[in-house]
Amino acid sequence: MAANIYTLYIGNKNYSSWSQRGWLATKLSGAPFREVPVELSGKYNLDNRAFSPTALVPALHDGTTIVWDSLAISEYLAERHPGMWPADPATRAWARSIVAEMHSGFAALRNDMTVCIRERLDVRPWSDALAANIARVEEIWTESRHRFGAGGDYLCGAYSLADVFYAPVAFRFQTYGVQPKGEAGTYLRALLAHPHVQEWERAALAETAIVDADEPRLIYRDKLAAAGRL
Repeated sequence: MAANIYTLYIGNKNYSSWSQRGWLATKLSGAPFREVPVELSGKYNLDNRAFSPTALVPALHDGTTIVWDSLAISEYLAERHPGMWPADPATRAWARSIVAEMHSGFAALRNDMTVCIRERLDVRPWSDALAANIARVEEIWTESRHRFGAGGDYLCGAYSLADVFYAPVAFRFQTYGVQPKGEAGTYLRALLAHPHVQEWERAALAETAIVDADEPRLIYRDKLAAAGRL
């Protein structure tokens, strides 16, 4: 166990999906930590290298140890705090695989459905790439629940790092009106209702900062205008 209280540097909760993963992972660890908010501007800020080698969020400080990138933070914490990954080896292998897939992929989902928790809008018609990403998420959620979901409401039964990494997707689906069917839809509702996820959402909704570079109604203005949704 860490001897120090962790310090976690995060961006705006309304916009920063990577910060959300780092925060939810730290929250899942059960360890005490303090948050240091970093105001996002939509531009790379070299001043942020004071707390992270990449000048990006999230970054976790444990005494003199600095860990950056949400997946590295999650693994660092999981080495020190039990129960963050499923205990069963086969289930844990599945959880790690779907986390790695989310961490490294789904470019269309990230680009075409930017995170803005307080927003509600329709950006259809979806591109083929976005539709394929959404279908793959639904497939992962459904198969996870069917194969590993016994004993709980989450992807691998009990709430774990697998759910942490799909929480920003749940918020994207909520923002853009994506409504999965069957088991995937039930899981979406359960994830959005988790106390940690709801705590993040409440804080995001309380924020007043507007970052034009991350505002969906500006990013997708032409598409919304063409569909008569402005």
